[in-house]
Amino acid sequence: MEKLKELIGTYKDFPMKGIEFQDVLGIIQDPDVFKELILKMSSSAIIKESDAIISIDARGFIFGSAISLLASKPMIVARKPGKLPGELLQKDYFLEYGKNSLSIQKLAVQKYNSFAIVDDLLATGGTVNCVHELLSSINKKVLGLLVVVELVGLDGRKKLNFPIESSIRL
Repeated sequence: MEKLKELIGTYKDFPMKGIEFQDVLGIIQDPDVFKELILKMSSSAIIKESDAIISIDARGFIFGSAISLLASKPMIVARKPGKLPGELLQKDYFLEYGKNSLSIQKLAVQKYNSFAIVDDLLATGGTVNCVHELLSSINKKVLGLLVVVELVGLDGRKKLNFPIESSIRL
C-alpha cells in the first residue's frame, strides 16, 4: 500500500483553473498494487455487511466492479445524466468546480436495503452525499463509503454521517 501515493498523478488546473486533479488511473496500471488495494477494500466490514455496492461514475466503476467480484456482492451504478434507461432516481448536486446530476435505476436497488458506496476519491463530499440522498429518499441505508483517495483539506468527510474508509489521505 506504500506505493499507492506515488501512482497517483497530480494535474494542476484540471478540469479548470484552480483545481488540482488527483488521477488514480496509475493504480490500475500496476496490477500488483491494484490487486493489493482491491483485496484490502473488499475485506472491509462495510462491504461484508452491505447487501450491495453502489459505484459512482466513472472511476468508481473500476474499483467497485473489482470489489464486487471479489466480495460476491451485486454492484449497482450511479451514473451521470442520460446514461441509464428505465425508471430512475435522479438528483442534482454541486462539486468543487460546478454542478452535475446522478441517476440510479429504481429497479436495480429495489431488492436491497443496505449499501456500501465505492468511489475513487472523496473531495467535498457532494457526489457521495447525492448518492446517499437518492438512497435515503426510498428508505435505503448507506452503511459507509470506501474510497481510494480522500482529500482531507476539502472536508468532504464532515458532510457525511456514515463511516468512511480511505486508502490514502492527501
